[in-house]
Amino acid sequence: MKAENSNSREAAALARVAEAAREVQAASTAIEAHFTAVGERQASALELARLTAAVQELEDARLALAVVIDDGNR
Repeated sequence: MKAENSNSREAAALARVAEAAREVQAASTAIEAHFTAVGERQASALELARLTAAVQELEDARLALAVVIDDGNR
């Protein structure tokens, strides 16, 4: 039962990391579009804030996954 619970927690933590990584990629792509076209404006503050928040969530998710994995190894 403990292994099953641990696997479930690991799967949820890994899913969180994957979702956060997708959001970082989406936010990066949105910002990148401003720098590929000649004469385009700079990225908006909202787009930069979205990327910042996405990167923070990815860091938090990776830390949470590490904790779950570490707990599973005990």
